[in-house]
Amino acid sequence: MISPARQPARRIAALLTGTLALVLAAAGCGGGTGAGSATDKVTSITALDYYTDEPEHTQWGEVLTACGKSVGVTVEQTSVPGASLIPKVLQQASSRTLPDLLMLDNPDMQQVAQTGALTPLDQYGIDSSGFAKGILSAGTYKGKVYGLAPDVSTVALVYNKDMLSKAGVAVPRTWDELKAAAAKLTRPGRYGMAVDANATFEGSWQFLPFLWSNGGDEKQLDTPQAAQALQLWVDLVKSGSMSKSVLNWTQADVHDQFVAGKTAMMINGPWRIPALNKDKNLQWGVAPIPVPRTGQTPVTPLGGEVWTVPQSASKARQEKAAQVLACLNDSSNMLALAKQHFTVPSRSAVAAQYAEQVPSMAAFVKSVEAARARTSELGVKWPKAATGIYTAIQSALTGEQTPEEALRHAQQITTGD
Repeated sequence: MISPARQPARRIAALLTGTLALVLAAAGCGGGTGAGSATDKVTSITALDYYTDEPEHTQWGEVLTACGKSVGVTVEQTSVPGASLIPKVLQQASSRTLPDLLMLDNPDMQQVAQTGALTPLDQYGIDSSGFAKGILSAGTYKGKVYGLAPDVSTVALVYNKDMLSKAGVAVPRTWDELKAAAAKLTRPGRYGMAVDANATFEGSWQFLPFLWSNGGDEKQLDTPQAAQALQLWVDLVKSGSMSKSVLNWTQADVHDQFVAGKTAMMINGPWRIPALNKDKNLQWGVAPIPVPRTGQTPVTPLGGEVWTVPQSASKARQEKAAQVLACLNDSSNMLALAKQHFTVPSRSAVAAQYAEQVPSMAAFVKSVEAARARTSELGVKWPKAATGIYTAIQSALTGEQTPEEALRHAQQITTGD
C-alpha cells in the first residue's frame, strides 16, 4: 500500500461472490493463451496487476522481468486500474484467457480462491516459511495457501515533532493520552488529531485498529468493546480535537491536512513517507497507534497484495508462473521492494533487518507483527462487515445515532438481518 492504487478504497467491494463463481465455473477456469501450450516449451507467461501508477508500474515491471529471466521466461505484464481488476478477471475467465500470474488485493483473494480459479501453492513446493502469521493468513483459504505477498503495509500514528515539543506533549500511547494530547494540540486553525472516517472501506480500515485493539470483533459489531472504540472517535470530534470534516476525508486528504500544519497527528500509512520526506521543514515521527490501556499491543489491519497462480490448461505454464512467484517472494526481492515502496517485507527476519536500515519504518514493522488480515474472521463476508462499520462511523460522528445504536445497525448490515 504505497499509492492510491494500493489503498483499500480502490478495491471492488460490491461484486457478489456468487456471480464470480458462476462466470468462472462456466468458463471452466480455462488457461491463458500465448507462447507455450501444454506440450510446448514455455518461453513467456502473462501477468496481471493494478500497478498503473508510476514509478510503481515500471518498478514492478523490472522485478517481474528479472524474475522471469531467472527462470527462463519473458513476463508479459498487463496493468489495469484498481477498480477494473476484478471485472477484468471476470472477462478473462469467461474468455478462458486468465493470466498465468495474477495479483490480487489481499481481501479479494479468498473470494477468487473460493471459485476454484486459483491453485494451491504447496503443489509447486513454494517456501512459505518465515512469513508473519497475519500475512500468511491473508493468502490462505480453507487451510491452503493460494497467495503470497512480497511486501505489506499497515497504519500507524504520524505526528509533528515540533508541534508536540512546543506544546509539551509526549507521544500518546493510550486512548486517554491521545485525547489529552489532541486537546492540548488543538488551537485556531489546527486540530490535534485526524483520521479518515469517510463512507468507504478506507474509513473502516482506519477504524479497525481501535476496534481490534479493544477486543472488538467484526463478527459481532454490537458489543461494548466496539462501542467504546467508536465513542473514542465521537469524543475527539465532539471536543473539537478532530474536525467534523473527517467524515469526508480520504487518507490522502488527511495527509494534506498534516503537511499543511492543520493537524498535529494523523493515522496513515508508510506510503505517505516519500511525500513527507520532500518537505524539509517538516519534522515528523511515527509511533504505534495508541491502545486502550498501557502495555497493550495495537492490532492493525494488513494491507498489500498477494500473487497467485490461476488454474490453467498448461501445467508447464503454471510451473513457470509459480517459479516467478517464488522469486518475487525471496528475501532479497522482498527487501528491495520494501525499500523502493516504503512497505514491510513479509518474512519476519527480513522485516527486522529492514527496520534497522530504515528507522522511519520501524513502527510499521512492529505493527505488522501483530497485524490481522481483514478476511481472517469472515472470509468472503468481510465486505458486508466493512460496509456496516463505515455506516456506523458516519451515523455516530454526525450524532444521528449513539455508537451503540449505530453498531446495532451495522450488525444488521453484516448479518443481513
